[in-house]
Amino acid sequence: MISIRKSTKSFKYAFRGIYFLFKNENNARIHLLASVIVIVLGFYFGITSAEWLWIAFSIGLVWIGEALNTAIEKLVDLVSPGFNPKAGEIKDLAAGAVLIAAGVAVVVGILVFKDYVFDTIGSLYLK
Repeated sequence: MISIRKSTKSFKYAFRGIYFLFKNENNARIHLLASVIVIVLGFYFGITSAEWLWIAFSIGLVWIGEALNTAIEKLVDLVSPGFNPKAGEIKDLAAGAVLIAAGVAVVVGILVFKDYVFDTIGSLYLK
């Protein structure tokens, strides 16, 4: 049987983690700004449902990467509070994963928005 009380607590902890992410991680705030800009552009240009799917997937991929990167960094700091080259490698790998996700998101954004932007620029010059 599903416990509503346990489920409510689980959601509470998850939302607390998301709050922590925004409050303490500068890169998360940068990703939030980028996400808002892309969403606003999507509505402005009236992108298709298929394009929204790619945009949503890309934004989600970056957010998942950022949250996991932060969790890994906090765990490594807890386990290895002093300088440790292996700990640094682990943190760099996690940060690299976010960079890969962000790079994929940029490519998706370019592919989705390029025609809309070029059409808009072209229509400005045709007036």
